[in-house]
Amino acid sequence: MQKKKVAISIGDLNGIGIQLALENHTQIADMVDPIYCIDNTMLQRSADLLQLNIPNDFQTIAPDASAFTIEPGIVSAPSGAYAYASFVKAVELAREGKVDAITTLPIHKKAWEEADVKYKGHTDALRDFFDADAIMMLGCPKMYVALFTEHIPLREAADSINEKDLTRFLIDFYNTAKPTSTVAVLGLNPHAGDNGVLGDEEQIIQKAIDNASKQIRQTLSTRYSLPSTLFTNPLVPDVAFTPNVRKDYTHYIAMYHDQGLAPLKALYFDEGINVSLNLPILRTSVDHGTAFDIAYKGVKLNALSYLNAVKYISK
Repeated sequence: MQKKKVAISIGDLNGIGIQLALENHTQIADMVDPIYCIDNTMLQRSADLLQLNIPNDFQTIAPDASAFTIEPGIVSAPSGAYAYASFVKAVELAREGKVDAITTLPIHKKAWEEADVKYKGHTDALRDFFDADAIMMLGCPKMYVALFTEHIPLREAADSINEKDLTRFLIDFYNTAKPTSTVAVLGLNPHAGDNGVLGDEEQIIQKAIDNASKQIRQTLSTRYSLPSTLFTNPLVPDVAFTPNVRKDYTHYIAMYHDQGLAPLKALYFDEGINVSLNLPILRTSVDHGTAFDIAYKGVKLNALSYLNAVKYISK
């Protein structure tokens, strides 16, 4: 079976992404045919600083960006601009059908901002590039968590919950994640609102669940064998990830960022990945940051998230 081609955007070169790429190339190349979005000048500068050899079969393609001086652990506009250009090149390769998917190594959002990149991160950019409602799902085969709201202030999360948008989100999630068992949907409020005593957002969530379940059954029941229950009723958030509950679910939908990612990272931090659903291309990413504090310091890196991100594509 022919290996899939994967474009790997190199991330912020002041961080650990390039070390991950160089140290794990052999394992990555066993799973897929990688092409790294970095030019030879910046690759050599990074390798020299890391005192690492560049593998002979390390295939590269240059992004539309200028070379710059690497400053390990420093937020800088040139590094942000290069990381963004590397990402754009990876997307371009996928859009043109030259690769089957992309994997993104970590960026620094402040560096993007300093480089006048208008997006807060990869997912925001992908939504704009493809005019699609990309869904952010993180996790590993033991547990995936999709986020209804993402990088917004917590005070805005409750106001973002409305029947129309959540219904659409649930349908898009089901169509692209293709879960094989009931999906756990979290309530927003403590005790899932306690029947309206602590908030009424759960009533909106329940309506969206009912709407989505009906529409999914109408469109998919003739093509797929669907579970008897597609989504749970809104679950009490503080017990939804306890062992007795967690054993019944592999996919969760959280109403806001930390509600879903705090328990996920407490349980599976080292192995989690980020998957962008509901797009015409497949994108996976590591589920960690640039780790500026250890960049270029000779620290042995845990590569499990990176390897899992590529493995997700290779299946």
